[in-house]
Amino acid sequence: MVLWQDIAEALRADIARGEYPPGSTIPKETELMAAHRTGRDPVRRAIAQLTAEGLVEPIRRRGTVVRHHPARRRINRSRLVYRDERGYYFDQIAQGWRPVQSPTVSRGPVPYDIAALLDLQPGAEVIIRDRVMGDPATGQATQLATSYIPAALDEELPVLSATETGSGGIYDRLEDAGYGPIRWTEAITSRMPGPVEARLLRLPPGVPLLRIVRLAASPSGQPLEVNDTRVNAEEWEISYPISRHASARPDRSMEVH
Repeated sequence: MVLWQDIAEALRADIARGEYPPGSTIPKETELMAAHRTGRDPVRRAIAQLTAEGLVEPIRRRGTVVRHHPARRRINRSRLVYRDERGYYFDQIAQGWRPVQSPTVSRGPVPYDIAALLDLQPGAEVIIRDRVMGDPATGQATQLATSYIPAALDEELPVLSATETGSGGIYDRLEDAGYGPIRWTEAITSRMPGPVEARLLRLPPGVPLLRIVRLAASPSGQPLEVNDTRVNAEEWEISYPISRHASARPDRSMEVH
């Protein structure tokens, strides 16, 4: 009996070779059953696996179609923070993005992986600021950004839980209150999207999120905010320049051969 993993691997290889280019349909279930001398269940499980990987998608009245993958756009991260009339921003390509939905502010438990960054216990209450950013001309969401702020800061600065925080946003309010100059560190990770994230970013099945998790802290190291930014990992990639360390000088005259 042919295992469904074998069928999936064979189809995956055919797609990679271009035997089934983007937009084409893979063989019907009955054809795959005959080709692999197996029943319907292994074939369906193989197709379900490829769908979960984002390689194919079922389209009504057409069959199972090989997906088109968009050319990735690049986010160049030079490890600099910029500023314009609206406040701080971290990616030049995102400077023109604007909210395409009204921002929301709520209180709730801090996610487990964010709690450690904020030096909080998992489940501790935080202020949660959600923003859906994108191209104002089309209204299409490009980036989801969620800020988590320790609830204790809101007792000192109630403006942090306001929908409108004024020019420069929460970072200016924190620096105005004596918590600056703010220092930022960030990490790049990925995960699969939730249903709402997939709908807002129009993610096909099997496509993960690219996450940029940025911690804002005071000069003394007090955590002030964590910003969790998510984009389509199939559409965006992170790029940054590489500089030479002093040990990587081009003068190799002293090398031993």
